[in-house]
Amino acid sequence: MEGDVLGPRERRDQIRRRVTDEGFARMEDLAEAFGVSVMTIHRDIDALQTEGWLRKVRGGATAQPSALHHGDVRHRRQAMAAQKQRLAEAAVTMIEPGMSVILDESTTALALAALLPSRGPLTVITNFLAAVNHLVGEASIDLISLGGAYYPAYDAFLGMRTTDAVRSLRADFLFASTTAVTHGSCYHQSQETVAVKRAMMDCADQRVLLIDHTKFGKQGVHRLAALTDFDLVIVDAGTPEEHLAPLRSANVNLRRAAP
Repeated sequence: MEGDVLGPRERRDQIRRRVTDEGFARMEDLAEAFGVSVMTIHRDIDALQTEGWLRKVRGGATAQPSALHHGDVRHRRQAMAAQKQRLAEAAVTMIEPGMSVILDESTTALALAALLPSRGPLTVITNFLAAVNHLVGEASIDLISLGGAYYPAYDAFLGMRTTDAVRSLRADFLFASTTAVTHGSCYHQSQETVAVKRAMMDCADQRVLLIDHTKFGKQGVHRLAALTDFDLVIVDAGTPEEHLAPLRSANVNLRRAAP
């Protein structure tokens, strides 16, 4: 049994990877696989849920996002990758050499980060460790990494210290995404995410929201802002007109990315 040789941290890391790979795992199956009691697995799942890696459900655990669970960064990077690339390609045309840009911790912004060196020289500000790792060493990028409490499931720095760091800066653009769009507003699962994103919005001269069409079918608990609070909202080409018509009526500035 794996539980005979693994400590709690190693066991939880393997549980996290298994649930992420399979989407769902039963408590009894995990207990058998790791050679521990079901109660031990319950404690492991509780700890992983607190860290934001997965969600405890009846009989097991899932890595699928919900209104209170964001989904880990690896799951999010794989979802709607082609649409995120098109959104990034639409956004990068707005950026001119010499500008300063804030990127949030979204995987859509990560797609944009990959395109930024070609637009340099730029100053890039972000709390997303994946974006930092992608841009570090790029000669055309002056990189400012925002510190704070590290949230592994987001691969990002969040919390009060991150918010304070953002408020000490100013940028030409914020490029951000969101978890869910409902009734003309965007929502997220965590208060920590919302606090940092609001600070980013306050510190940018122009605010651009990048959303693929799946965001319209999701739910979030914590409201970030109305879509009219953004200077531009870029949607992917597959977004149904039924979602866009009410936004146009509300005077949201919309642009479709190329198909």
